[in-house]
Amino acid sequence: MTRIMEWKNCGLWELKPLIHLLLPLCVHWIAEEMTVSVLVDVTTNALCPGQSTCSEAIYINGLQQTIVGVFKMVVLPLLGQLADEYGRKPLLLLTVSTTIFPFALLAINQSKEFVYAYYVIRTISYIISQGSIFCIAVAYAADVVNDSKRAAAFSWITGLFSASHVLGNFLARFLPEKYIFLVSIVLLIFCPTYMQFFLVETVRPAPRSDQELNCLTRVVKVIDKRYKSMRDAGLLVFSSPTLRGISFVSFFYELGMSGITAVLLYYLKAVFGFNKNQFSEILMMVGIGSIFSQILVLPLLNPFVGEKVILCIALLASIAYALFYGLAWASWVPYLSASFGVIYVLVKPSTYAIISKASSLNNQGKAQGFIAGVQSIASLLSPLAMSPLTSWFLSSDAPFNCKGFSIVVSSVCMIISLCFACLLNTEEMSNNDKEKDVETPLLSES
Repeated sequence: MTRIMEWKNCGLWELKPLIHLLLPLCVHWIAEEMTVSVLVDVTTNALCPGQSTCSEAIYINGLQQTIVGVFKMVVLPLLGQLADEYGRKPLLLLTVSTTIFPFALLAINQSKEFVYAYYVIRTISYIISQGSIFCIAVAYAADVVNDSKRAAAFSWITGLFSASHVLGNFLARFLPEKYIFLVSIVLLIFCPTYMQFFLVETVRPAPRSDQELNCLTRVVKVIDKRYKSMRDAGLLVFSSPTLRGISFVSFFYELGMSGITAVLLYYLKAVFGFNKNQFSEILMMVGIGSIFSQILVLPLLNPFVGEKVILCIALLASIAYALFYGLAWASWVPYLSASFGVIYVLVKPSTYAIISKASSLNNQGKAQGFIAGVQSIASLLSPLAMSPLTSWFLSSDAPFNCKGFSIVVSSVCMIISLCFACLLNTEEMSNNDKEKDVETPLLSES
């Protein structure tokens, strides 16, 4: 009996209504992650056969990240509203299904033409699914989990997300390369099939005053509503010194880290000849570390030192992470750099905590949403500089011998982020509970 009570208290009991959601989502995340490490080899071999570095692949990845970032700013809120209107299940079925098609192309053929087609379809898939799957899943969980237990349920969902990535990289490490896309497609097809038969819809579509509007008019109306929401959220953030400071922290951190993520695997392949086995090992190190630090380290340290100290330590670790990668002098150095992932992953949760404490209850959604928008802008800007800079310094035309110079430049962005973090005045947070709302909370807009 005692064990059952402990199980309930730790949040696991709250996951029971979510079994038919989390099982296919975990399989989906595993299937996606297991392709990450092998994609570098496939795209490089197709676009630049016989070469260890491929500027074309680096440029295409940067362009893809920028295009996705631009369209996601419109598509993500639109999909969220459609999920409120038409139900979670159809939107989940749509978003998880889009990933099947690009990987099916690579399973059929890995020639240059098929890789180009993969990039086009994968870009469309990213626009529809990247971020939206997790957001709609969280909305589904909020529909079925009691208010007081949502935080525990969400933390377990995040933990399962990280664990799925670790398992996906583990499979990629030991599966032969020729089977990875086939296994991934089987798993990806399983997800919408399982949802179709077992996932229960939680939303009953209600009659809406604008249901007679055509699709284009509705899209324009959604965009106008989101513009006004972001404008009011901007006023909220910039009127608070703490929120204003943390927005700068988030922008420069994301500017540096997303730039590194976009080019890192191509850099490691060009400089050290890494293949999918080494990539999987590095990604597993970061994944395992993130589970450990977010579930154990952060809850233990936070009551003693506070979010600001944890944020500064995590930013220091991210700077070391970037510098060790950028200045790597031997093939073992990237593994040392990856070990800092155990610490730098705490940047995001500590940032969310600071934003939450600096906002009143009715302004939580607006503050978090605005700063997430700031991060999106940074993530679409960084490839514009990182892709050409990385290609230049990996080529024979580099002005000096530092193949990881672009990653070193990214570390400067994180140093700036650390400076803003050190200047944060967290003492003002408690006063923000008295803020007056500038708008009805976003969650009540639908």
